[in-house]
Amino acid sequence: MGVILFRVMANRPKPAPAARPVQVSTTTARQGDMGIYVEALGAVTPVATVTVPTQVSGQLTKVNFVEGQMVRVGDLLAEIDARPFQAQLDSAEGQLQRDQALLAEARTNLARYQAAYAQKAIPKQQLDDQSALVDQNAGTVKLDQGQVDSAKVQLGYCRITSSIAGRVGLRLVDPGNIVQSSSTNGIVVITQLQPITVIFSVAEDYLPQIQRQLALGNHMTVQALDRAQQTNLATGSILAMDNQIDSETGTIRLRAIFTNDDNALFPSQFVNAKLLIDTLHGQTLIPASAVQRNGTNTFVYVLSREPVAQTNTTNVAAAGTNSQPAGPSFTVEMRAVTVGATDVESAAVEGVEPGEVLAADNFNRLEDKAIVTPRRAEGAQRSQ
Repeated sequence: MGVILFRVMANRPKPAPAARPVQVSTTTARQGDMGIYVEALGAVTPVATVTVPTQVSGQLTKVNFVEGQMVRVGDLLAEIDARPFQAQLDSAEGQLQRDQALLAEARTNLARYQAAYAQKAIPKQQLDDQSALVDQNAGTVKLDQGQVDSAKVQLGYCRITSSIAGRVGLRLVDPGNIVQSSSTNGIVVITQLQPITVIFSVAEDYLPQIQRQLALGNHMTVQALDRAQQTNLATGSILAMDNQIDSETGTIRLRAIFTNDDNALFPSQFVNAKLLIDTLHGQTLIPASAVQRNGTNTFVYVLSREPVAQTNTTNVAAAGTNSQPAGPSFTVEMRAVTVGATDVESAAVEGVEPGEVLAADNFNRLEDKAIVTPRRAEGAQRSQ
C-alpha cells in the first residue's frame, strides 16, 4: 500500500514555477510645460559685411592688420602714399591765401570809394564796379576754400579705417601695389560677428502662430543646433520676418539674432534652427522613449502603486546580470495613452497621471499584468 501511494505521488505533475520578475528601469510622469517647436535648416548670416574700398588712387604703402584678426570701428587698416595729396592740399591752401589777400584789398578800396562817393568825389559807376569786384573775390575765396576742403578729404582717404567692428578676412591687395578708386574688389572684407543672425524658412502653415506671438510682443526663442542636432550652439530670438511667402516652396523666411559672445556661429555656416512658437502649460510629461506603439495603438506600461506579495517573486539574480538581492516587485498595466506634443526627449500625454511610475526599458519582455522589479540606481548598488 505504501509503495502504491509513493508511485501516485511521484506521478503527480509538478506545479509550474512562479514567473520571474523582469528587471526594468523606471521613470515617473511629471507635470510641466511643453514647448511647441518648428525645426528648419538655416544659414548663419552676418548683420553687416563690408568690402573695404580704396577711395583714392595711389600706391598702397602699409597694411596694418593681420588676416583673421578682430578689429573695432575706426581702427587703421592700411595707408596709401599721401605725398601727392599733401601737395594738392598745399597748392589749394596757397591759392586760398592769395585770393583772400585780393578780397581784403578789394574791400579796403570799396571803403575808400564809399567815402569818396559820399563827398561826390567819384561817380556812382566806379563805386558799383568796386562793389562787384569785392563780390567776385569773395566767390573766388569760397571756391578756394572748397578746393582746400576737398584736398583734405582726399588726404584723409589715404588712411583707410574700419567702418564696422568684426573680423577681417584674407588680404586682397599686397603693399606696394597701385590701387584704384574705381576698383570694386577693395583691400579686405570685414564681417561682423557679434551680434550675428541666422536666416531660415518655415512652412506658411505656422505663419498665424508666429504673427500672433509677434503681435503680443513676445520674444520668440530660436536655438541654433549643430548638424547632428545634438549640441545647442547658441540661443537667440526672432529679429524680423520677410514680407512675402515664397510661392514656389510655400515657406516664409525668418531672421533670428544671436549675441554670439563665444563666436560659436560662423558666417555661412549651416545650422538647424529650432523655433519655439508656443508653450503648453500644465502638461503630463514622460520620456518619449517610454511611449510604445503597436499598429495604431499607443500605450505605456504603468507600475502598480503597491508591490505584489513576495510569494509571487523569486530571486532577481536569476533574471538579472548581477547577484544583488531582489527589491519589491510590481505588476505593470498596459495602458493606452494619447500623445500630444513631443520633442527629442519628452512627450506630453493623456491617460497617465503625474506621479505614476512607468517602465522605461525591456519592453520586449513586458506584457499586461507582467511582474517587474525596478532596477536599483548604480549609486545605490555601490553603497551596498
